[in-house]
This record gives sequence, C-alpha cells and structure tokens, in this order.
Amino acid sequence: MTATSTPARPLSLGAQQFRDAMAQLAAPVTVVTTADGEGRRWGFTASAVTSVSLDPPRILVGITHGSSCHQPLLEAGQFVVNVLAGRHDTLAMRFAARGTDRFAGGEFEDWPGTRLPYLPDAAVLLRCAVRDIVPVGDHDLLLAEPLEAHTGGSSGALVWYQRSFHVPVQTAHLGEAAAGAA
Repeated sequence: MTATSTPARPLSLGAQQFRDAMAQLAAPVTVVTTADGEGRRWGFTASAVTSVSLDPPRILVGITHGSSCHQPLLEAGQFVVNVLAGRHDTLAMRFAARGTDRFAGGEFEDWPGTRLPYLPDAAVLLRCAVRDIVPVGDHDLLLAEPLEAHTGGSSGALVWYQRSFHVPVQTAHLGEAAAGAA
C-alpha cells in the first residue's frame, strides 16, 4: 500500500485563490456572437467554452449574469462560437472591453441564411442552438447543440493561460510520439 499525502486544506477558498488556481488551466479563447430579433449584433470574449457530450453533440458556454450580452444571448436561441487564431489577440481584447463597439473592426460577416455574425478567419466556427440553460452562481451555463462546424486550417488557436495569450507550439518530441501512436 502506498502512503499518500493530503494537501493542507485552507479554511475557505477566496475569490483570488480561485482565480489564481484557474489561471493555471489553459483555455481556448473564443468570441461568442449572436444577433437579437432586431438584427443587432452582440458578442463577448469567452474562455468558458468546452465540449460536454459526443452523443448527442453538446457544448457548454458560460456567461456571467452581468454581461451586456446575457439577455440577448438567452433570447436569441442560437449563437456562433468563434475559436480565435493566434493573430486575434487584439480582437479578443476588444470583445472583452465594456462600453465599446465590439464589431467596429468590420471583420464579421453574417452566417449564410442567418443574421448570426461570424469571423471568417477564425480557427474554428461552431453555429449552435441552445438546448438547455443551467443557472450556476453568478453565471448561466448554456448547453448547446452544434448545428454546423468549420475549421480554418492550420493556424494555431489562441489560448488564455496564466493571465495572458499564448499559441501552443507542438514540439518535435511530442509530435513524433503522437505519430508513432497512430
């Protein structure tokens, strides 16, 4: 039998401790976009986006109750997850800012047959329909069905890690191991 050690337990986990711990988890940087019934575009930068289920296909998007996009996103019923490429760090910051015209750069087009804005040169695009909303603390978790997916090619996706942007680089050693396993 192997002895294990238990980490010292803090009396309570504070918000800053939680933020510091979560900063150690790399997350894809996305811009989630939608359009309301009047055609106004809405969008925000999100790192709380992940796959949930393969059968049926489902993803999760977290949005804080205080976001200006919260109500339009819930009412629209559909949205696009734009997984940003390495070159989109400035765009990510614009969509994270308050009180600015996030679509002022003119990079977004309407998804064919819809008014949903999407970024044509994103690393990955997922057009999704909301299937369930789960309130958790100060966020709502949107469980959504991907209806369409497009990949933008070989450019690396932008990730948020230790409170800054990064583009993962595959090392030769890891690449060789993956190739040998295939």
